[in-house]
Amino acid sequence: MKILLTGGAGYIGSHTATELLRSGHRVVIVDNLSNSSIDSVRGIEQITGQKVIFYECDILDMSALSNIFRDQKIDAVMHFAGLKAVGESVASPLLYYRNNLISTLNLLKTMQDADCRNLIFSSSATVYGMPETLPVTEDSPLSALNPYGYTKLVQENMLRDIWAADNGWNITLLRYFNPVGADESGIIGENPRGIPNNLFPFIMRVAAGQLEQLGVFGDDYGTPDGTAIRDYIHVADLAKGHIKALERIGGLSIYNLGTGRGYSVLECIRMFEKVTGQKIPFAIKPRRAGDAPIIYANPSKAVTELDWRAEKDLSDMCRDSWNFQNKIIS
Repeated sequence: MKILLTGGAGYIGSHTATELLRSGHRVVIVDNLSNSSIDSVRGIEQITGQKVIFYECDILDMSALSNIFRDQKIDAVMHFAGLKAVGESVASPLLYYRNNLISTLNLLKTMQDADCRNLIFSSSATVYGMPETLPVTEDSPLSALNPYGYTKLVQENMLRDIWAADNGWNITLLRYFNPVGADESGIIGENPRGIPNNLFPFIMRVAAGQLEQLGVFGDDYGTPDGTAIRDYIHVADLAKGHIKALERIGGLSIYNLGTGRGYSVLECIRMFEKVTGQKIPFAIKPRRAGDAPIIYANPSKAVTELDWRAEKDLSDMCRDSWNFQNKIIS
């Protein structure tokens, strides 16, 4: 199959593109490179030994997007493109609503016009808001604590409505938990522009001496050590989840992609120090607006229906992240 990946030069997109090529699919990447690099595309090609069709394009530009669908016979789309920083979304909500919602509307209209109705959507555990019970299942109540989460929730509702109106669509919603790690080669990984928003890129830059210390946002949550708990999943496991979802796409489906195990911020720091031998100085900061204290997945539906499960643990995530970081600075 020929798969179009919006945001395919980004962190999750690049790892998924690699897995798609390894699985025998052809890949077309569309990315505006606002928070990614052409180096990721070169890295995909280096790892796989295969050529990637790449368009530098913003999917807010519907005309350019339509031209891509005209030039390429696309069988399915994996939609990764979108702004994704919780803190930034709180500070700049209009930016998030415009970028994330209009780009998805453009994509869906273009797919409809091109008679391409197979879509795997990059959703997020943020749609569970402040969970009432743990672990969360796909049937848990939905809400959002920040504009980023709201945009994911709105997009999910859009896709449900589209499928209800036209069952010719095949749509899979994948709710990611917290992806970390890098390809084992160290060639591609997470390397955000500017100051990172997520925990592990911050840890990497502190370990590399690029930042003086790590900010830990809140130590007064109702958790064993007071810091927030998240379900961290290796990006390679996450990418393989997309392959499984593609193999079984049909109708409307929703899956959690997580490990089913939560780790606190301090546990992550300690594990990274243990695996790498690098000391991570940190300082406690006030809680961030829009952060839930604790969330982790029940991934049993993906295990049962997709025959998918996370295979890598937190030590693998730390090792592969540090391997990638070392290649960047060497």
